[in-house]
Amino acid sequence: MPTDSTQLTCREFVSALASSAPAPGGGGAAALVGAIGTALGNMVGALTVGKKKYADVEGEIIALREKCDAIQAALMDQVLSDAEAFEPLARAYGIPKDDPARESVLEQATHDACQPPLRIMALCGEAIEAVAAFAEKGSRLAVSDAGCGAAILKAALQSASLNVFINTKPLKDREAADALNAKANAMLEKYCAMADGVFEAVRAGLV
Repeated sequence: MPTDSTQLTCREFVSALASSAPAPGGGGAAALVGAIGTALGNMVGALTVGKKKYADVEGEIIALREKCDAIQAALMDQVLSDAEAFEPLARAYGIPKDDPARESVLEQATHDACQPPLRIMALCGEAIEAVAAFAEKGSRLAVSDAGCGAAILKAALQSASLNVFINTKPLKDREAADALNAKANAMLEKYCAMADGVFEAVRAGLV
């Protein structure tokens, strides 16, 4: 089992990314960055709760914070899940080319390796929806953090998508590959536009 790199310090994680180690890689980085973007939105909620000016939305903000707590935890879990999914794929590539089982094992491992980045994308999408609400209804003193969260989450979403596409490209089952690509592309289309909208609305209010 791969090491849980979320237990590393920030500096150690970055050093591990820069090394030749197979994990963490792009998927794990996307998950961690997504958790950071979610946390920035969540901070806006934390600075909103308890303020008289926002009493009418406090219940909604509290619920959003609970949702974001869960998203943050799930994204952190995906750092290890992504590394775990890569291990069988790495082993499959090591199977001798004349082994009759190689193709089927490699196909399954490649398909399975798509699942964590797809999950990361879905979680980032949920987080972008939450950040949009924080940006609209949360404390104006921290609205820039909601904009930062949206921009960071978009980057995490896009990064995770590339980890889907690099694995769907070699799949022999093109019907399965097309289905996976369609899921990823639908999330990119929906949530990149939403994140851009949050960023632009926040920027417009600051300049």
